[in-house]
Amino acid sequence: MANSPALLLPLLLLGFVLFVAPPLLVSADDPYRYFTWTVTYGDIYPLGSKQQGILINGQFPGPRIDCVTNDNIIVNVINKIDVPFLITWNGIKQRKNSWQDGVLGTNCPIPPNSNYTYKFQTKDQIGSFFYFPSVGMQRSAGGFGALNVYQRPLIPVPYPTPSGDFTLLIGDWYRTSHKVLQQTLDSGKDLSFPDGLIINGGQPTAFNGDQGKTYLFRISNVGLTNSINFRIQNHKLKLVEVEGTHTLQNTYDSLDIHVGQSLAVLVTLDQPAKDYYIVASTRFTRKILTATALLHYSGSNSPVTGSIPPSPPYQVHGSMQQARTFRWNLTASAARPNPQGSYHYGTIPRARSLHIFNSAPMIGGKQRYAVNGVSYVVPDTPLKLADNFNIANVFAWDSLPFPPTAGPAVLGTPVVRFNLHDFIEIVFENTENTIQTWHLDGYDFWVVGYGLGKWTQNVTKSYNLVDAVTRHTVQVYPNGWSAILVSLDNEGMWNLRSSMWARQYLGQQFYFRVWTPQKSYSNEYDIPPNTLLCGKAAGLHH
Repeated sequence: MANSPALLLPLLLLGFVLFVAPPLLVSADDPYRYFTWTVTYGDIYPLGSKQQGILINGQFPGPRIDCVTNDNIIVNVINKIDVPFLITWNGIKQRKNSWQDGVLGTNCPIPPNSNYTYKFQTKDQIGSFFYFPSVGMQRSAGGFGALNVYQRPLIPVPYPTPSGDFTLLIGDWYRTSHKVLQQTLDSGKDLSFPDGLIINGGQPTAFNGDQGKTYLFRISNVGLTNSINFRIQNHKLKLVEVEGTHTLQNTYDSLDIHVGQSLAVLVTLDQPAKDYYIVASTRFTRKILTATALLHYSGSNSPVTGSIPPSPPYQVHGSMQQARTFRWNLTASAARPNPQGSYHYGTIPRARSLHIFNSAPMIGGKQRYAVNGVSYVVPDTPLKLADNFNIANVFAWDSLPFPPTAGPAVLGTPVVRFNLHDFIEIVFENTENTIQTWHLDGYDFWVVGYGLGKWTQNVTKSYNLVDAVTRHTVQVYPNGWSAILVSLDNEGMWNLRSSMWARQYLGQQFYFRVWTPQKSYSNEYDIPPNTLLCGKAAGLHH
């Protein structure tokens, strides 16, 4: 292990953004990187007017973490806001370590004027990820940032080293405070349409590059509700990575990125030297929200010209067709020294098939959201602690019906049990007229099919069982379905949720418990000694 911490300065993308080189690996294997983050309120101006935001070390967005595959990340989070706080690490698998997942099913929130130190490893991952607050509606006020995992020197990526590496955190935004948004949802009402769309906190941002050179752009949709379309005026986007997976390098004019998703593209500055619009706009909405930044050719004094490039003419069907072109690069190296495609997922027998139906029921006269007719209620004791200490009456084993039963939706706290190493199929069916997105903590999964209409057994013939891309968040188109395959090789308590945060908050989530009776550190780590205890676990001994 490294004898001293390797510190990386966070990148704050305000004004002109400079390239930050990937971090160098220190001499020992699996180094430690130490961070101390103080969470406070502060004034921010994402849509031009002052509002209260959640800052990390005074920054909005929060500090960017740059690390290397298998690095150990130690983050001491000091909560100086007036409500409990947690951070979850979107897309980081937390191998054998759901204790560090940072959601209310696994962790007690950090009380005001207290701290908690996360300790996790970016085990066997390369790619573009982000973190965000997971309590209440806090992510609507900030507290999010980028987390980029670079390859070890011996593991090549399937493209030449770019001349620069830029991160864009894009999302819809409300002027209303997170507390008022939460009160709105608690009162039984849904949220209104967002007030705007922001890129990297909403400050005027330009990305510098030299004519003729190629740059990597990492784009994440950190918003609450809306899919976005990303494009750069007069430039092509070459897709090279989706949520930790190297893809076939297809070229696009624009790309759809749904809530909670991340991807990376190569952009070659092959146009006349001037400024060009970088554009993000909402998709599948009557009112289109748009945010812009600039791509600036070094040495040029020519301002941007022409109109902002419009949204693509295609809608749901075209977006689905685009999604089907995202394919796994089977010959690229993975985070370990072997090809990505050496794991033949399409030949593995499936232990179980789950059908997940989203719905928007009224329960007790209030708006709720549900999975298979059950709207999740967050208990005062994290499920992981209840399971560890054998605390009764916190959750209900296997209480989620597959398929859903007839009758009105109900409130509940379901946990679905699986055996370690089960290989399962999940079909998400969306009978609503709006697009949905779903995220699974602790894993990535193969997205083997999308379709419109009702899923039937016959559509399995169209599944991509060879080179489907793996990712951690999947979109489900209106009145359509999406199918995934996942190998449950990571023991722990894991959250399956809507990435559309109001829906998650009002019950559209549940938990997997992946377990084996053979207790071994090769399967799961013990409860950390610094674990916060709350609810029925308060006062117990680790």
